Amino acid sequence: MDKEKILVVDDEEAIREVVSTLLEAQGYHCGVCSNGRLALDAFRKDSFDLVLSDIVMPEMDGLKLLAALRSEDPDVPVIMVTAMHDIAIALEAIRAGAYDYILKPFEKDQLHLSVHRALEHRQLVIENRTYQSDLEHLVAERTQQLSIALQDLEQSYDYTLEALGGALDAKDAETEGHCQRVTAFTITIARSMGVEKGLLRHIARGAFLHDIGKMGIPDSILRKPGPLTAEERTIMRRHCEIGFTVLERIPFLKEAAEIVLSHQECFDGSGYPRGLKGEQIPLGARIFAVADTLDAMISDRPYRKALPISAARAEIERFSGRQFDPKVVQVFLAEPDSLWLALHEKIGDPFRLAKLDRV
Repeated sequence: MDKEKILVVDDEEAIREVVSTLLEAQGYHCGVCSNGRLALDAFRKDSFDLVLSDIVMPEMDGLKLLAALRSEDPDVPVIMVTAMHDIAIALEAIRAGAYDYILKPFEKDQLHLSVHRALEHRQLVIENRTYQSDLEHLVAERTQQLSIALQDLEQSYDYTLEALGGALDAKDAETEGHCQRVTAFTITIARSMGVEKGLLRHIARGAFLHDIGKMGIPDSILRKPGPLTAEERTIMRRHCEIGFTVLERIPFLKEAAEIVLSHQECFDGSGYPRGLKGEQIPLGARIFAVADTLDAMISDRPYRKALPISAARAEIERFSGRQFDPKVVQVFLAEPDSLWLALHEKIGDPFRLAKLDRV
């Protein structure tokens, strides 16, 4: 271990020699200066672990040196060495940041004890700062690890959603790709409305899984080529509640489950299953309603070819305030046709929330 370095400052040469000799005998390395100005210059050129300074000195006294040292290095301890009649000044130095003071004439044991305590104090300060720095580094490292773990978890969520969506596409082949497209439309509208990122993810998942409840609908109804009977329509309408029941048990899909339950509600309260009205309907479900109608109209169906986007715009505007939230409609209408058509053609790969989040 390197010797601790002490700077001894006193205008009396005899005192400088005595103090430095006593300290070097204890294994310390000492530097000496005759006044505060020279001491400050020496301190700036070299590093010292402790400063012992007289108070009354020419050119720069001990109090001015103390103030300068505190500015240069707040951690270096300073012990003031003063005569008995300077005790009031020594106390003033303590208030100004000096670690301790020693009265002249002093015993060598008193000097050794004061120096030892001052250096021990400095070591504790350094160790505490190192500990804090290491702790901050550790926290930053753990935070980064947690962030990576969350990203991995987010990716696993996407794989889960992709599997669910793929299963639904296999069951209802007539609407293949619908989940991807309607999710892209929903995200685009939500972002234009200023929806914050956390909620945006829940809305995207709800939009993608909106029809997952159809997994519980009999194929004879789901794939029936002609119109449904009243009884069959009642069974079909249950897909909202079936989807909700499935998703609410999955922690990361609880918020999305509310959108799944509400995606057939109408702004005027005429929808199902709960007859919610206006802002009683979750925002994600209100946004989805517009996106869903858009995709249904501009996509090919077994019973008709895709309609022009102008027809979709007119339909959505006509039902504003009835089926759709007027605020959502306004945001949708403000976007150009080219945006919706580009999204409609672009979405064809397996679902990835991270990808759609950049749409």
